[in-house]
Amino acid sequence: MILRIRSRDGTDRITVPDPATATVGDLQRLIATRVTVPIPLQRLSLDPALLLPAAAVSPPPLLSDPAVRLASLRLANGSFVYLSYPLNARSSQPPPPKALSLAGSFGKKMTMDDLIARQIRVTRQEAPLCAAASFDRDAANAFQLYVAESLAFASKRAGFLYGRVVANTKEVFVDFIYEPPQVGTEDVAQLMRDADEEARVDAIAEGLGMRRVGLVFTQAVGRKTSETGVYTMSNLEVLQAAELQAEGGIPEWVTAIVKLEVGDDGSGDVHFEAFQMSEICVKLFRDGVFETNVGDKEDPRLSKMRKEVVAGGKDTMEVDNDFFLVPVKISDHQGPLSTGFPVENRRSHIAMSALRSHLDRAKHLSFVKRITDFHLLLQVAVYLDIRADVPALTACIKNQSVVPEGYQLLIESLAVVEMVHRDYIGSVVEHEKILRGLRLGVVGGSGQSMPGGDIMPWEHG
Repeated sequence: MILRIRSRDGTDRITVPDPATATVGDLQRLIATRVTVPIPLQRLSLDPALLLPAAAVSPPPLLSDPAVRLASLRLANGSFVYLSYPLNARSSQPPPPKALSLAGSFGKKMTMDDLIARQIRVTRQEAPLCAAASFDRDAANAFQLYVAESLAFASKRAGFLYGRVVANTKEVFVDFIYEPPQVGTEDVAQLMRDADEEARVDAIAEGLGMRRVGLVFTQAVGRKTSETGVYTMSNLEVLQAAELQAEGGIPEWVTAIVKLEVGDDGSGDVHFEAFQMSEICVKLFRDGVFETNVGDKEDPRLSKMRKEVVAGGKDTMEVDNDFFLVPVKISDHQGPLSTGFPVENRRSHIAMSALRSHLDRAKHLSFVKRITDFHLLLQVAVYLDIRADVPALTACIKNQSVVPEGYQLLIESLAVVEMVHRDYIGSVVEHEKILRGLRLGVVGGSGQSMPGGDIMPWEHG
C-alpha cells in the first residue's frame, strides 16, 4: 500500500510492505527513514487542518498511539496522512554556505551569500493569505451535480468563483459560480472566454456587492497518471491556476478542486479542496520562469522551469507541484442568492421558456425574490444596458426592495416571447421602449409617470 505523506515541504510517497499488520509505529519508522524526520518530532494526523497555522494552537486529532494498526484507520492505497514537524527538523538539511568568494563578471568578487541571493528558491509557503473559504452550498452542489450526473467526471469542468472578501478576517465567501464557455478533456478545461459576457457577469457581481474571488475546476477520473506517484494538481492545472490568480488581482484569491474519490467498496464521494497558489508560484509565472509548453509524455506531477531553481535543498529544473500549493480551510454557508435557474454555457441552450417556468414555479414569492438568481440575471442582462439597467436592477436585489414596474414588465415579456410566438422585431422594439421609459423616469408601456418623469409621446401609442 502506498501512502501519501503530505507536509509543508511537499508530498512524499511511502510504501507500507504489509498494510494488514502495519501499525502507526511502523509508519513512523518508515517516515523517519524516507522523509528523514526523527520520530519524536513527528506529528501525524488524517486531518489536513494539521498543516494550517491554527493547528499550532489547537491541533486536530493526532495518530499518537504507535500500537494502532493502520487497517483500523481505514487507510487505502493513495490515502493522505498529514505530517507536521518543526522547522529544519529534517536531518538531511543542506550544509551551510561555505565562507569563500568567487570571481564574478568583470572581475567582481562574489561571496557565497551573493550567489545564494541570485538563486530562485522555491520553498513551501507556511500560511495562506486567505484565512478560510466558504462556499454557498447550493451553488457548489449545482456545480458538482452537473459534473457527476451529466459528465460522469469523464472530463474537466471549470468556473469562476464570485463573492465577498471580509477585509478584517481575510475570509472569502463564494456566493455564485459563473461557468464560461469551455471545452473539457480528461486533463484540460480550455476556457473560451467571452469578454462581453464576462463584462455582464462583473456588472451583476458589482451591483450585488461582490467580485471575482477565485477559480474552481474538477478533475476527471481518467486524468493522466504519474509514474512517480499520485499528485494533487497537475502541471497544466498549476499553470492555469497561477495565471488566473495573477490576473485575479486580490491576495485572497482561492483555487478549489472538485474530485471524485472511489472507496474500496466501489462507492464514490465528491470532495471539495481549497488552495492558494503560493506567492513564489505566481511570481515565477509572472516572470516567465515556468515552461508553458507541456508535452504529452511529461510527468504531470512536476512543473518544468526555464531556468534552474532551488527546491527541497537541491538545484533542479523540475519542481513537485505540491511545493506551490497552500491549503485553505474550507466550509459552506447559505448565501443570499438562489440557484434554481439553468446554468449558462452547458450542453443545452437555455430557451426563454425556462424563464417563464422559473417565474411560474415561484409565484408565491415576491418578484424580487423570484429573480434573486445570478444565472437568471445573466440571461436577462443580454437585453439590458450594463451601465444603467444592471446597476438599477441589482440594487433592488441586493436590498430586496421593490423592483420598478418597468423592469418587471420587461422580464415578464421576455418570459412569454416563445409562448405566444411574438414577432421578434416587435418584441425587441417593445423592450427598448420599456428601457427608454425606465431611463427617462417613465414606467414602460403603462402610461404612468414615475416621480420626476414626463409621459413620452410614444406612451400614447
